[in-house]
Amino acid sequence: MASSGGLLPFDTALDRLLALTSPLPAEQRTILDAEGRHLAGDIAARLTQPPADVSAMDGYALRFGDLPGPLRLVGESAAGRPLGIAIAQGEAARIFTGAHLPAGADTVAVQEDAVVDRGSVAFPVSGPPGIGAHIRRRGIDFAEGAPIARAGDRLSPARLGLVAAAGHKTVSVHRRPRVALLSTGDELVAPGTAPAAGQIIGSNALMIAALLRSFGADVTDFGIVPDKRAALAAAIRSARSHDLLVTIGGASVGDHDLVKPVLEGEGAAIDFWKVAIRPGKPLLAGRLGEGADAMLVVGLPGNPVSAFVCARIFLGPLLRYLAGDRSPHDRLETATSAVGLPPNGSRRDFMRATVQSGPDGPTITPAPRQDSSLLSVLAGANALLIRPENAPALNAGEIVPVLSL
Repeated sequence: MASSGGLLPFDTALDRLLALTSPLPAEQRTILDAEGRHLAGDIAARLTQPPADVSAMDGYALRFGDLPGPLRLVGESAAGRPLGIAIAQGEAARIFTGAHLPAGADTVAVQEDAVVDRGSVAFPVSGPPGIGAHIRRRGIDFAEGAPIARAGDRLSPARLGLVAAAGHKTVSVHRRPRVALLSTGDELVAPGTAPAAGQIIGSNALMIAALLRSFGADVTDFGIVPDKRAALAAAIRSARSHDLLVTIGGASVGDHDLVKPVLEGEGAAIDFWKVAIRPGKPLLAGRLGEGADAMLVVGLPGNPVSAFVCARIFLGPLLRYLAGDRSPHDRLETATSAVGLPPNGSRRDFMRATVQSGPDGPTITPAPRQDSSLLSVLAGANALLIRPENAPALNAGEIVPVLSL
């Protein structure tokens, strides 16, 4: 149900948005096509790594008790080409990094300490520090059957390498969120079009689509829809196969703001409308349909900065949650404010700002102009300085929470 009276606090609104849905179903993907996805189940190793005791250095495999030598050289062990015979007393074998340790050997001596002379090797000055030196033992990385990744883990490049090394070709991951995006407004024309009198370029969809793709979503842009109930209703119906419908504009209270009444006319249940944040107060969220056929709906404001900020702070966590992330909320950083700021009001403020590194840590400077229509200010920012609700005046040099852009 819609919130009753007043503006919904940011944290409450985000919690309610996430509560409207659940992580998307699982699908099997090859590891070549799973980068950045979240696992839908735990994974155990199918192999042991390394599969045998191997050398950690280029050098000589030998028996520690035979040092300092000289020792008779009986061959070499290279990666992929084991020696194939055991090392006996008084013998050594040339060995290379990653190569299997020959049977009978218990130590690797590094090649820099070796003196080689006509088929023998000795270590008259220095040698390995002790028995077992420079050996990577079998299974030191992981053993067959051991857990290597948990449900919800993101398949980062390093984790993909681990999963591949452990013997997996395919993985069960959550499906990517499918997002339908549509812009409303009679005044909008497509990028590249010369606007006539009273028209502006509709750049918000391009910007928001790029942002949502950076969160791992598959985005379909349904284009610009005029401020007409029938046209908006038809566009909404055409998007019903998606997991999430994101509208841009038309979510406020003007005579031409039709998103909310048209959604309700299509059967959508609006959970909340209007949030205590700046910029972006007229944010709408709800569901259209029931059960497996339900589509989540989020209506963004039409002002460019408001649309971007709301997409960053609401749709980022939402898309991570849909994709299977068990910790979808943004992780805030901190920085030292370079300037003093006046007390904040009852709405949480997300100020466009610039973070710079320095010898005493990062400092942040909010842009002097915070109007929600200023794309040039947004494009020049690399962070949002967050002012909590009813925060007191801030002195320069105080620590503030920061959300990176």
